[in-house]
Amino acid sequence: MFVCPRLFFLPSLLILTAVAPAAEMPTFTRSGHTTDSLSRVKKAVADDKAVLLDVREEQEWQAGHLKQAHLLPLSVIRGGRLSPEQKKLLPKDRPVYCHCRSGGRVLAVARLLRPQGYDIRPLKSGYTELVKAGFAKAE
Repeated sequence: MFVCPRLFFLPSLLILTAVAPAAEMPTFTRSGHTTDSLSRVKKAVADDKAVLLDVREEQEWQAGHLKQAHLLPLSVIRGGRLSPEQKKLLPKDRPVYCHCRSGGRVLAVARLLRPQGYDIRPLKSGYTELVKAGFAKAE
């Protein structure tokens, strides 16, 4: 009895495709915020698998900021001329979670930086909510 090799391998291929881990694609709400949970964000940042970026202005940062966050204000990003040091805050090989005060400015950051190849994941939760969720405040 002859078995067509294509028919023989096709089911195997389908099974391998179904069980092989796919690259994880980020998902977003209708407004554009990431659907990643805050516990997932906290773990990814702690494990150095993601970056946490505070896009508020310098005065807001000085009034209080998160221990693991890096400051890169929206006004600087809009200016379009990032220093080499600022560019280091934006890795292209890891997600960049952005937060602000109330979740608005992060959407503008995403619109500006995603076309440049960055995996920007705007957080709906602002600074105060992140502190309440257990993100450590800087001393």
